[in-house]
Order: sequence, then structure tokens, then C-alpha cells
Amino acid sequence: MHRYPIIYIRGYAMTVGERNETSADPFCGFNIGSTLYRASESKDRPPEKMVFESPIVRLMSEFKYQHVYQNGFDILDENWEPARNEKGVPIPGIPPASIVILRYYDDGSEWFGNGESRNVTEYAKRLNSLILKVKELVLQYRVDGEPAIAAEDFRCYLVAHSMGGLIARAFLQGQVNYKEARESVDKFFTFATPHNGIDALGVNVPSWLTPAQANTFSRKEMVNYFNLTKIAPKFDGRVDLIPESALSPDRIFCMIGTNRGDYEVLQGAVRAFVGSGSDGLVRIDNASLWGIKTDGNDRLVPNSETQVATAYAYRSHSGFFGIVNSEEAYQNLIRFLFGDVRVDIYLDIESVSLPPEVEEQVQAGKTLEAGYQFEFRAAPKGKRWFLTRRQSVEDSPACRSHEDLTGKNKNRRSIYLSSVFLSKWAKVDSDPSLSYSMTVVVKTPDYVIDRRFLPDVHYEGTDLFRGTATVKLTPPPVHNPNADWHVNLSWNEGITATVDEDMHFQDKQSSHDIALPFEQSRAPGIKGVLRLKVRPWE
Repeated sequence: MHRYPIIYIRGYAMTVGERNETSADPFCGFNIGSTLYRASESKDRPPEKMVFESPIVRLMSEFKYQHVYQNGFDILDENWEPARNEKGVPIPGIPPASIVILRYYDDGSEWFGNGESRNVTEYAKRLNSLILKVKELVLQYRVDGEPAIAAEDFRCYLVAHSMGGLIARAFLQGQVNYKEARESVDKFFTFATPHNGIDALGVNVPSWLTPAQANTFSRKEMVNYFNLTKIAPKFDGRVDLIPESALSPDRIFCMIGTNRGDYEVLQGAVRAFVGSGSDGLVRIDNASLWGIKTDGNDRLVPNSETQVATAYAYRSHSGFFGIVNSEEAYQNLIRFLFGDVRVDIYLDIESVSLPPEVEEQVQAGKTLEAGYQFEFRAAPKGKRWFLTRRQSVEDSPACRSHEDLTGKNKNRRSIYLSSVFLSKWAKVDSDPSLSYSMTVVVKTPDYVIDRRFLPDVHYEGTDLFRGTATVKLTPPPVHNPNADWHVNLSWNEGITATVDEDMHFQDKQSSHDIALPFEQSRAPGIKGVLRLKVRPWE
């Protein structure tokens, strides 16, 4: 298990008071825990008690990470000195397993600066300086007299909340070439980052943002500090794109919140403007990233878009029910950073059938509109929470039209659901397999013929298909790590389809596709496969 330095980048502080509060917090919110768990989407039900100490406490207690503050100073302060051993002798550098905070709001507070915020490119410059300083200090650290890590092997992890993810992207893909520091980034994890900006009332960038950073979340500004002026027009101006030359999309994870109801900023006014399908501030559709390939002239390589790993949690943007101080996001974070197996999960649709009354009218030449919603939940064995949770009632399902599922474009018939990372150390019992359950639901659409809703075949809330599958991935024995893995995958509801086979990975880049068929043969119905792309992870 690699334990590289974690650099945390906090989110947006709208007012001088919030920047003051941030500068007074040693860990800029990464140290905030919670005891409240919203098991239901209904706010009318009281929350359950679930103690989550905080990301920083858990990383320290479970993975032996350390902070880098010494004698009241940060590593970028002139008076910072390394820790001392029991004999009072300085210990050069910092250990690789260190948590470092990008304190970019200090001079934007009234305590340590002039109270004015800066722009994202300035914060990106500071991130570059911080990474280079972390590298310098880690290379000084010794274990039994030997360097803890060689210079060519140094890497770090970027973990960011909200606007912090935009700062990290401005550093990774902006016009300024921070080559040495960029090449040090191994993985990038974002909590609720508005990768495609913030929309309110259907308009990009709400008017209540402070003048100093009013354009931070504007796509017109983002396209510049992300260096996407040549590429964004090909995607209708979207800026949730990161070139593979900046960082491989395989090394990026987006954690997305779906609970707008518990976002209480301005007494709930913000969530009212942002609307449904959001975490209260960031729309779900704006919170993920797509990797792209470009040539030497920054021109897009056609058909190179790749969605990065994503997972969904019923959590709000911040607050007591916020996404950073949640068990769900933390578990995805540590599995992404330290896991053993990656599973990308898709639903590949072979065919869909219509109710006879609808099919008859379609055959008669009438136009059909029908939208299909695909829900998905994945939960590891023995836990009370979901690694990912996508539900229609929470505005987070994957969606396709009837035309998508019956047309010639096969890509539209393959639906990405989520990515799950599994770890050997996270098992709850002596069973050698890594096990979790997956629930797949395809909602029956509303059928609209010639723009008129057809009530004769409608039953609200019904499903075309609903099934729960259990997957067990058994790693090779410790004494023979190059042996085959074994996978067992089957539906729990009596569907006869099952998978029971060995998987051999020739190297760390190889993968294995597992396809579990499903079918609802009665019209309206659906047929396809639940496909898992499994590969080793480190």
C-alpha cells in the first residue's frame, strides 16, 4: 500500500467572515466530523446516530497519517522547523504519510491579510509551490538512515472539496506549465466540485456571489483558466473536461452529493435557486469529469471522451449532513487511494419492448417519447452505508430515451452506473473474498404519444426490472500473488443467470469483463447485461 502525502484543498468561502473562520481552522474543515446520518430521503424522519470522527482523524488512526504543523507553524512559514525525536534531535523532513493543507485563504482573511480573495490561477500557483515544498521535505525524511522514498518515486494525492477541485484543475491543466509538480500528482479526488460551473434558475453563476470572485464559477471564465478555449466549443461550451496529458482519467474520482434538502446556506434560499438535481449548490450534472485526449497542438482527438470514476451519496454540499464529513465519501476516498480492485459498472441494453397499446400506435406512425431511469446502489458486506446510491427520488438516476435504447448508436445503449473500489483490509469476516451487493432498477417510463401522455398503460412508480446481485471477488493467496482471481456473481431473486469463473490479470493495466444477463420478457420489458469491468488497482 502506497501512502503518499495527501494535500487537501478546501472549498469556496463567500464572505470575509467565512475566510476569517477558515484561517482560524488548522485543517480548513477536513477535521470536522458528524454524528447525523440521513438514512431516508425524507426530512420528516429524524436522522439516525452515526459517529464519523472526521476524515483527518480517521486517516491518522487507521492509516497512520501525520499532520505537518510544528510549534505553531506550517511548512511554508519561514520559522517552521521539523519535529524532534525523544532526544531532542531534529528529524529532517516530513514522512510520506503526511496530511498537508493548502491554506490559500489565509491572506484573504482579515487576520493574516487584507480580507480580499484572489483568483483561481493565483491559488493554483500556491498549490504548485506547496507540492514542491512537500516533495523537498519528503525526500529529506529518513527511515533507518535511508531515504523513505527516491526522488523519481515521489508522488502525492490531491483531495479537494468544491472550489478546491477547480483550483487543482487550474494547476493541472492551466496554461502555466507546472511540470515538476504536475508529474508528482498520482491521484485526484473531488467532493462536490462544480466541474462545469454553478447554475441557478437555469443560468450559469448566481448573482449572489461576491464581486471579487463572481466569475470563478462562470464557464466563460473557467474555459480560460482550464485552458479549454479550443476544446470547449466542441462540447457546447462545457468545461468538465481534463486532457489525459494533464492527468490520466483513470486516476481521478468524483464524489457527488444528491441531497439538496439539508443545504441550509442563507436559510435554504441557495438550494431554492439551484433547484432539484443538486446537492443544494452544485447540480449533479455539473459535478463529474470527462477525460479527453489531445494532440500536440491541443486539438481534440475525436471520440476520446472517458468518464472518470464517480459515486453518489445522499449528502448535501456542506453542513451537518455534508459530503466531506460523511462515512460514504470517506470510504470511497480511502478505497480509491489505497484499494486493491477497481470495478467499473455498466448496464448494456440489448432491447426494450413497449406495451401492446403503445407499440400499435408507434407502428401506425405516431411519435413516441419515453424516458428510462436507471437506479443503482452498491453496498459492501456488513456495512450500514452505500458506496454509491443513485435513485430517482433523489434526482440521481442515469437516464436514456427510448430512441437512445433502440437506435444505432451502441454507445448510448451502454449506461455507466458507478465505479467501486474494493480493499482486502476492509473485509468484515474471515471470508477471503471481497463482497458487496448491487441493486439495479429500471423504472417504467411515462409513454407520450404525439406529445400526449398515455394514461391507459401507466402505473406510477412501477419497474421494468428490479434485481439485486451479489458479487464475490476472491484474490489469489498471499504466497502466490500471480495466481488467478475468482469471481462469483449472481442475482438473488431466482434469476438463473450466474457467473463463476477465474480471472487472470497479466499486468496492472489488464482488465476482465464480467457479464451477468437479465431479462424482463413480459411487455413492456427490457433485456441486457450487467457488466463489470474488473482490474487490479494501486
